Amino acid sequence: MTLDDIFALVRQLSVLDQVKLIERIAPEIERALQNPQTLPRKSLWGICVDLGDAPSDTDITEARNEAWANFPRDAM
Repeated sequence: MTLDDIFALVRQLSVLDQVKLIERIAPEIERALQNPQTLPRKSLWGICVDLGDAPSDTDITEARNEAWANFPRDAM
């Protein structure tokens, strides 16, 4: 049953019964809002595990040296 189904059923009630429904459900909503149950957060450790091994310091240094080898170039 969806929310729309329930809302359609509530509309079929008399106004007095709708008020009674609100009076019955309001305390439950208040309790739920006062004691929110938070879901445990997923740890970020290992978030990139599917990417494989990280590049070594040597690999990073070599890539950096290659990228900056021709800097600065003569513009003319």
